[in-house]
Amino acid sequence: MKKFNKILIANRGEIAVRIMRTAKEMGIKTVAVFSEIDKEALHVKKADEAFCIGQQELSETYLNIEKIMEVAINTHCDAIHPGYGFLAENPKFVEACDKAGITFIGPGTNPIKLMGNKIEARKFVKELGIPMTEGITGSPAQLLKNAHKVPLPMLVKAAAGGGGKGMRIVREPKELKQVLETTSREAKNYFGDESIYIEQYIEEPRHIEFQVIGDNFGNVVHLFERECTIQRRYQKIIEESPSPTLTPEIRKKMGEAAVAIAKKTAYNSAGTIEFLVDKKLNFYFLEMNTRIQVEHPVTEMITGVDLIEEQISVAAGNKLRLKQDQLSQNGHAIECRIYAEDPENNFMPSPGTMTFYYQPAGEDIRVDTGIESAITIYSFFDPMISKMVVWGKNRNEAIRKSVDALNDYIIHGIQTNIEFLSQVLQHKAFKKNQISTKFCDEHSAELLDAIKKSKSGLNASVPLLAASLYALNASKLNNQTNIWENIGYWRNLIRFSFSEKETTRVIDLISIHKTAYQFNIDGKKFDVSLIEVTKNFVSFFMGKKKFDAFISADAKGNYYITILGNHFKLKRNDVLDNTETASSGATGEGGNNLFAPMPGKVLVINVKEGQKVKRGTVLLVVEAMKMENNIVAGTDAIIEKVNVKEGEMVDTDKQLVQLKNIKN
Repeated sequence: MKKFNKILIANRGEIAVRIMRTAKEMGIKTVAVFSEIDKEALHVKKADEAFCIGQQELSETYLNIEKIMEVAINTHCDAIHPGYGFLAENPKFVEACDKAGITFIGPGTNPIKLMGNKIEARKFVKELGIPMTEGITGSPAQLLKNAHKVPLPMLVKAAAGGGGKGMRIVREPKELKQVLETTSREAKNYFGDESIYIEQYIEEPRHIEFQVIGDNFGNVVHLFERECTIQRRYQKIIEESPSPTLTPEIRKKMGEAAVAIAKKTAYNSAGTIEFLVDKKLNFYFLEMNTRIQVEHPVTEMITGVDLIEEQISVAAGNKLRLKQDQLSQNGHAIECRIYAEDPENNFMPSPGTMTFYYQPAGEDIRVDTGIESAITIYSFFDPMISKMVVWGKNRNEAIRKSVDALNDYIIHGIQTNIEFLSQVLQHKAFKKNQISTKFCDEHSAELLDAIKKSKSGLNASVPLLAASLYALNASKLNNQTNIWENIGYWRNLIRFSFSEKETTRVIDLISIHKTAYQFNIDGKKFDVSLIEVTKNFVSFFMGKKKFDAFISADAKGNYYITILGNHFKLKRNDVLDNTETASSGATGEGGNNLFAPMPGKVLVINVKEGQKVKRGTVLLVVEAMKMENNIVAGTDAIIEKVNVKEGEMVDTDKQLVQLKNIKN
């Protein structure tokens, strides 16, 4: 069997760590590249060798072909694995590898060029007789002129796009012009290609993809499907396999279609053929991803195949070891993508510093992540923190196990979608498989309300008691860094004051006797028995009921508490705090001093000083975590001052624009 001696991983985060794990099992040495901001990252620690290739700009680091190739050549690598994203589907990167005599662990330039451009891919697949939706191509001006040929609603897409980026639905003709311009610009920024196209939008579709892998000898197999219907902003957040939608007959037809496409392109690596499926189980070709997918662990869990190992083996020149008739689906697997984002704030990315990180573990649970402890999540990268994959004997068991595992996934200090994912899995429509790609849009309000109801189902005094017990005992713990947990108490009466949003509550400690505590909250006495307190954890009885709470605190006096999968944030008021800064993030309504909604980069400035603008006018576009955020006027106004330039990096305390209201 042919084998590589050393490979460079041209990526970061969880996929880099995941590739390194398999490479190590295969006895292959690994080389990591990293930006200065990633110098303490897990993929840097896990590699046999690691090299810094720049500060933080993606164009100077993870997208810099010249620097990456220089490291690969100097470290005598046999091959480069691109992971997904970044350079994974860039034919120029493949050509650079070929020129240097280094194997690119992925397909050749022909399938990448052919299938990487959705316009060309559609032409190619249409010739194979595989069904697809109607669509048109052209420049933004041509598309605007010919858009009437495609019925509404329509989907505007980046030709070279992927990962849910560069896609927008248009339901009204008046929206089309701005959407075409925005999507074209976004396509150029993300993919280096401003080409876009329009296709008919299938209402309430299922998104189902087939995993394929081929070798250099004409062999191709599929490893069945993944249902990726649960999405948010076209970004998959929950994937599962087998699909609860497909019949055996449809599964067979779609699998054969996927293999036919891959064979026709002479595909020689791991890839994915994506389909839309309508209510009548008619399927339509959507696109081909010529790389390993984010959600590949779902397939690995139900087939027992290590796709990265097979991908590396094929790239080394070996024949595909998999035979179609030997592959089968065993049990059911569900993947949840954990994102740094705030569901209550329209799922805006939530970069920042974690105060605590704890991930679930156990039989049938797999967490692919690029971190191992609390870290800072930066706005320069995608907001995905990890992927949690759970296996069950059947779908119901997989759902139950996934909910339990999410309850054990604790991240403090930043907002995440963990509670939202849990509510999706528990929703009756999801359990009954009554879903479409619009599920999150249609049920978001209901799911957010379910999160609140889950919290309200817990006695409101429990998180207050947990925080008080932890504060009283924190000085006994090692490695305390919060000054307020070390200053002690100078009053005869020990009193805590905590605020949650607009509500403030006072907790008085009445007495302590060994592990027995008595508190007074709002005139009501609570007898509590402390079981255990360790760093970031307190366990206690309130009456006959036991509560386990994960707790962490930051320097501003914020306490983050997780109990039974419910996350609470309390602000401690009985200590001094001079660390607060006044800023006002705004993407839209209200405010004359507009700030960035999160750290990011100013892409476009649409206004000048002295210009009059109407309410809702897009003033600037700020990019953060691979998402464009429109900064709009909340009222009719005059632009008094523009404080930033295009291309400038900004933080949340940076005033972008100052407005002066126009009195009607």
